[in-house]
This record gives sequence, C-alpha cells and structure tokens, in this order.
Amino acid sequence: MRVFVEVATSGSFSATADRLDMSRAMVTRYVGEMEQWLQARLLQRTTRSVTLTDAGEACLRRCQQMLALVEDIEEETTATGEGELRGQLRLTCSVSFAYAQLGAAIADFLALHPLLKIDLDASEGALNLVERRIDLAIRISSGPDPMLIARPLARCDSMLVASPAYLARHGVPDLPADLERHRCLSYANFGKSVWELARGGETARVAVSSHFSANEATTLLRAALAGGGIAPQPTYLANPHISSGELVAVLPDWGLPVMAINALYTSRRHQSPAVRALLDFLVERFKGAPWSL
Repeated sequence: MRVFVEVATSGSFSATADRLDMSRAMVTRYVGEMEQWLQARLLQRTTRSVTLTDAGEACLRRCQQMLALVEDIEEETTATGEGELRGQLRLTCSVSFAYAQLGAAIADFLALHPLLKIDLDASEGALNLVERRIDLAIRISSGPDPMLIARPLARCDSMLVASPAYLARHGVPDLPADLERHRCLSYANFGKSVWELARGGETARVAVSSHFSANEATTLLRAALAGGGIAPQPTYLANPHISSGELVAVLPDWGLPVMAINALYTSRRHQSPAVRALLDFLVERFKGAPWSL
C-alpha cells in the first residue's frame, strides 16, 4: 500500500523507487501484487505519465486512511519504557530555509531522539499535506493558509545585498530610485519587477530591471556572490555572508516587507507526540529570530 500510494501521488515509478530506496522493478512488482489482490487495474501507464483509474482513486483513499491508522497505532504503542519517541516524520519547507536553518535544527533534534526518522521534502511549491502524508510544513509567507493550523516560529526579515565587486563596478545606490539603473536579481513569483521598500513611515515602490530571476533564494544568493547584481535575501540566509564580507547590505536603512515563518499542520486532534516534540523544539530554537540579531 505504501508503494502504491507513493506511485499514485508522484505519478512516477522511478520517482517512487528513488524515494523509497528500492529498484523500479520492485515498485512495479508491488503495484502488480496490489492489482492482482484486488482483481482491478489501478493505474493507467503510458510512456509519459501514470494516472489513476476509477478503481485506483477509490483504492488510494482507502490506502491513505489505513496507512494513517497504522502510523497512529505505531506511534501509540511503540514508545519505549523510558518514553522515547519512535516512528517517522515527514516535513516540507523551502530550499533556502532547509539549507540555512532547518537541516542543522533537525540534526540536533534527532540527536535528542535517536529512534526517530525524518523525511524532508525541500521544495518551493505548495504541497497537499494530506495526499503527501506530510506531518509538518514550514512555510514563509505574509499570511498562513487558513485551511491549516499555524504555529508561529519566527519573523522573516529580508534585505538587499550585492557583492563588493559588483558595487565597485556599478556604484552604491543612495536612494531606492537608484535601483532602476542597476542589474537586479528577482524572485520569479514574488516582486519580480516592482520592489517595495520602507523606512520609518516612508515607503517606495521601484520598478527594477530584472536581468535574472529564479524561484528560490539560494540560486539568487549564488548569483549575488558571483557579482551578478543586487538581490533581495532573507537575513537567515544572507547574514553569514554579510559578516564574512562576501556580501554588502544595499540601502541598509530601507527594509523589505516582513514575513512570518510558520509551522503548518492539518489537525491538533491527531497530532503525534513526535510532532508535538518537534514543534516545541523548533519554537524554542528559533525564538527571537536569532539570524536577525
């Protein structure tokens, strides 16, 4: 059932094999055994895609329910006498936050709970937490999804940065309007052509010329480090490079919109002890947004 659910949600036998660390032939065998057991074709296979049949859609819903029940039973009955946490947690967060902060945080959390396993999906797109069986999503936004329960972890401040070499070649902007004459690096899906800045009660909207855009922060960070232009960056990612002198804050008196870092989940009622422990750990770990200091 686990193999079938992974194939159904990913739409790929190969991706399932990679995710579950097994051969593609073994994935095909398990799906075949499911179809033989139920005497029904569950998946339509072509050279380009894998889609669910009507029987497959009904089977997927039931398999997800049964797997969720199995996980609940395991979590409730497999604690050791000392109350140690067991089982597996599935998380998702952005690539940049995983790289800069969450990877190390998870390593420290697992050192405290060595019987736990954590599977992290670092991606920029919004995932269906129920379909993907995600226990916890760490997302940065101006407002959390109202359909999910949100627990605030920290604020996310951002700044404009550039390399010393770029600024030596092109000059240092003194005012937001000066950005119009610079090479700018933008997020593809957020403020690509217009940047909003604020200083005290003063605000500025600048139409920038974006020579390079990307959908995640670490790519723009590398471009800025290489002298490619001025980029907006979260402080949790940029601060180490500011401290080392590899990057310089541009227009430091002007701030970019502040966002929130939230832990999102689907239900308080069925929250496992492991999820609660991880949430408490992350709240304490990121209290006061240490990267903003």
